[in-house]
Amino acid sequence: MRYIIIGAGAVGGTIGARLFESGHEVVLVARGAHLAALRSDGLRFTTPEGTRTIAVPAVAGPEEVALRPDDVLLLAVKTQDTPAVLAVWAPRPVEGGGTAGELLPVVCAQNGVENERLALRLFRHVQAMCVWLPAGHLEPGRVTCMGAPMSGVLVLGRYPAGADGTTRAIAADLEKSVFRAPVSTDALRWKYTKLLGNLANALNAVAGPVAGELRTAVHRRAVAEGRAVLAAAGIAHEDPDEQARANGELVRQVHRDGDERIGGSSWQSLVRGTGTVETDFLSGEIVLLGRLHGVPAPVNEALQRLTTEFAGTGRAAGSLTDTELAALLGA
Repeated sequence: MRYIIIGAGAVGGTIGARLFESGHEVVLVARGAHLAALRSDGLRFTTPEGTRTIAVPAVAGPEEVALRPDDVLLLAVKTQDTPAVLAVWAPRPVEGGGTAGELLPVVCAQNGVENERLALRLFRHVQAMCVWLPAGHLEPGRVTCMGAPMSGVLVLGRYPAGADGTTRAIAADLEKSVFRAPVSTDALRWKYTKLLGNLANALNAVAGPVAGELRTAVHRRAVAEGRAVLAAAGIAHEDPDEQARANGELVRQVHRDGDERIGGSSWQSLVRGTGTVETDFLSGEIVLLGRLHGVPAPVNEALQRLTTEFAGTGRAAGSLTDTELAALLGA
């Protein structure tokens, strides 16, 4: 199989690089300065083993790729970009007849639980992936993943449920590429578990690392709201703390002297100045479900609003004051 990685940032760049290094055909899809750097200099990929440059083919979009029946489209863009990306890839022709939407599997290697629903509107074959992968992308052409001994844990299953030969084939390739890739017939259960863990993303983005009494209290309130909302909605999940402990044994973050500490995906979006964050589909997912089921989620609502404001105004990541943060506990 050939892997077309749509969104070659922290997650997509790491998965693409590891697959490429293990001998698989890979095409990275990127844009702007990142694409220019990939084309001119290759991907500068840093892991606990060191830093190297990988000459992975890179393109701007589907018009630069002749799609084949053995292609796998791995989607690693932020959720707010998913509809536009799916719309341009789904109608593209595949060699031998048919379109990508009719024939090719799309793997949603993304946070949140909305991407698979969006994909299934345009693609017949959708795979859900729960991503546990400590990676960073702050500069064009550079991706860092400091997980060891595994680069990440990628739980994979067919959407909306089940597993098939494609699921198992992709998982087998990932298992040979420095990932643990368990197959699950209920991958969404794990994605909802990860959603609870991702409720720290907005807090980390606006207020810095979740440490100390105040930030810990806000985080606990956000997760408690999330648990209450999922319970009211009848949505099954595992314990996010247990998920973190289990995955943490396989994916320890290794930092060398001089390495910059990299925050979560929303923090990285603010640092890169992208102008948007995925909080509407993380904290905002809890807010939406809470409104649908009559369960208030004021802390998640406030974090959603603040993160969006930070992205829109260019306010520095992590600059929320303790006074502003304390006000969330009275939200």
